[in-house]
Amino acid sequence: MTRNVLFQIHWFLGITAGLVLAVMGVTGAALSFEPEILAALNRDRPVAAGTARLTGPELITGVMRQRPDAEIGRLIVPSGSDELTSVTYRLKGSKERQFERLDPYDGTLLGEPRGGATIDFLEDLHRWLALPGGGNGIGRQISGFSAIALIYFALSGLYLRWPKRPLDWRNWLVLDFRKTGRNLYRMLHAVIGGWVLIFYCISGFTGLWWSYDWYRQGVRALLVAEGPVEKPKHPKDVPVDPTRAWQGFVHATGGRDYDRVTLIVRDHGEVQFRAKLPNGRHDRVSDELSIDGTTGQMIADKRYAARPVGEDIVTSIFELHRGAYFGLIGRIAMMLASLTMPLFTITGFLLYFARRRRKAALAEVVADTSAAPLDHATTLVAYASQTGSAERIARLTAAALPDAAALPIASLDPDQLSRASRLFVVASTYGEGEPPDNARGFARTMEREAPDLSHLDYAVMALGDREYAEFCAFGHRVDRWLHDHGATRLFDAVEADGTDADAQRQWQHQLAGLGGRTDQPDWAPAAMDEWRLVERRLLNPGSAGGEAWHVALEPVTAGADWTPGDIVEIRPQQDVRRVAAYLGASGLPDTPENRAMLMTSILPTGAGDVATLKPIGHREYSIASIAASGRIELIVRRCTAADGFDGLGSGWLCHGAPVGGIMQARVRANPAFHPPADPSVPLILIGNGTGLAGLLAHLRHRAVRGGAPAYLYWGERHQAHDDFLADERRALMANGTMASQQVAWSRQPGGHRYVQDAVAADGEHIRSAVEAGAAIYVCGSVQGMAPGVHAALSAILGESLLEDMLGNGRYRRDIY
Repeated sequence: MTRNVLFQIHWFLGITAGLVLAVMGVTGAALSFEPEILAALNRDRPVAAGTARLTGPELITGVMRQRPDAEIGRLIVPSGSDELTSVTYRLKGSKERQFERLDPYDGTLLGEPRGGATIDFLEDLHRWLALPGGGNGIGRQISGFSAIALIYFALSGLYLRWPKRPLDWRNWLVLDFRKTGRNLYRMLHAVIGGWVLIFYCISGFTGLWWSYDWYRQGVRALLVAEGPVEKPKHPKDVPVDPTRAWQGFVHATGGRDYDRVTLIVRDHGEVQFRAKLPNGRHDRVSDELSIDGTTGQMIADKRYAARPVGEDIVTSIFELHRGAYFGLIGRIAMMLASLTMPLFTITGFLLYFARRRRKAALAEVVADTSAAPLDHATTLVAYASQTGSAERIARLTAAALPDAAALPIASLDPDQLSRASRLFVVASTYGEGEPPDNARGFARTMEREAPDLSHLDYAVMALGDREYAEFCAFGHRVDRWLHDHGATRLFDAVEADGTDADAQRQWQHQLAGLGGRTDQPDWAPAAMDEWRLVERRLLNPGSAGGEAWHVALEPVTAGADWTPGDIVEIRPQQDVRRVAAYLGASGLPDTPENRAMLMTSILPTGAGDVATLKPIGHREYSIASIAASGRIELIVRRCTAADGFDGLGSGWLCHGAPVGGIMQARVRANPAFHPPADPSVPLILIGNGTGLAGLLAHLRHRAVRGGAPAYLYWGERHQAHDDFLADERRALMANGTMASQQVAWSRQPGGHRYVQDAVAADGEHIRSAVEAGAAIYVCGSVQGMAPGVHAALSAILGESLLEDMLGNGRYRRDIY
């Protein structure tokens, strides 16, 4: 809760004060070296070799000679030619201040320094945004508010980005430019923010000095022991004699040499002298004396050597603000830190807009979907969301499943878990493997509570970022917690890298296999390519089960590449009979345009505007071929939909699409089912029905590449009709690709035997193969086959070993 509140304030101040701070940063960086810039543009040069620089009184005399009506307010007299000699004065009867260069060798007034107007504008922009009213206008208040915001950014940013391993310096200092997109923006924002944090704190706390009188008075009261204030001896506007005052200063200091002497005329006849000590690291390393401008007598003598620390800080606020308090290195560092302020504005806005897009996507889902009331839901969809992505997917999941309700994972309680029969969790990982803010309470619950969840079936979608070491860590933590407390995993956790479109479609496909809606459009659409249907062959003529077809596709234009285990996503079209029936029932005109639109759209339940229909979502199929073949081969079971017509995907591939015709498809990487990197790893391949396709790709790959042998366990209905690709499987046995194959026939006379029965019967062999390093691959139905095979493997190997194999990639499943 605390993190969320701090974050909300952080981004709100960012979008309100960010632009102001960017302006203040750039102008502040330019002003860091103001004296050097002006001196470089207005270099003092002697008129003749060996010419001596005039003293302060001599320069004053020269000014008064040229400007008899001038009232000198400030005179800066450096000892060397690398600084500007200047005078600020006001003519009698005028309130406007004049600022001019002085020739230090003959006292000639040279006019306003080159670049002076620009510097003045930058100062106005930096201090009060050059708004009307100057220091008494709204600009000063905006600057003060922005200084407070800067302090908040620094401190709250430190808290929000505090790493899991704070003692590892890499977390604080190292920039990883392999990151992209939001991760790059976040890294720049956080890491560089850590670099400049101390400088921004100094800038913010010192910047408030000029914005708020109460702040200035408070700091002064805290750091400086104020003595009694003496009553002025003269009226406020009493005329002063700068020459006499300078002579009094020389007498008081015994004619000591200084790097620079600045004369400043104050009220009540007081003239202050700020004399910078030789080689002082900043301007306020100075002796400061006050001289009576009418008599030349000393009023106050404050030597730097005797200045207390608190008074030194108060006296040097400006030097602290620009970094000069710490010498030249401090000024350079403060300048560079100031120049980074636009970076935080830019990255902050980029992150803000990305967050807004996610919120908009979530709002669209909330508006378009409905779910069962929480009290009556038998299926719960819990989400742990930081930016809205997980919540969006969770709500789409709840809309896809019957009797399902979405809720924050923090709302899950033992009573709800006891009533539910299925739980789907969509969990984001935040930072370095941490739960999102709204899931921290549930994370603590997982540490202290151990409920009995043996009645519960579950699945987890873990959202994370592969650019971070702890990819999807919190989602996997939830997955392990549910499994360890007795819940049954419906299918392996789906990992999503950010807003990974492939992972979202994979999750959507898994839901369809569990009875979820199949009439939804793709949650994360991606471009399709053109493929030609080049072959279609019935594999099981005369079978009492559903027709199984061998289907082959070839790319129309450029070739495609894939790895064994990858998936092809097909965009099907409607059964022409279903479209005709809909046209007849809805009363829509039976036109070629309407038919074409309906063939590629989800049909509504009644009449509607054809132009507003949503497109049909994809259907997924395991690829049986390898990329070297140049074509995608599938094994597709023709299914019948609830309305009596063919299922969308299977009907289109098995009957609807013409051989030689073009269809839309795309290959989706499925790294969770890729082959082992080491071909010497033996393979135990287990599946049923059309799941043979996913296993066959691995066998064909190993037949070409070589490697350790494979052991096949496969189940179908009847040997006489359903022995798919039997000749090829015998050939794979003959050439040594397969060391053995065991086929279970579930409708063979003499008793039902399923693939899990074949696995259980061959337990000793499987245990020996696993001990020798074999990997297990399971492909097929999530209903019946997958849990049955898992139970058999668990009995053979033990649940603990099976979980370890799942974690290290030696137990992989592609179930649907």
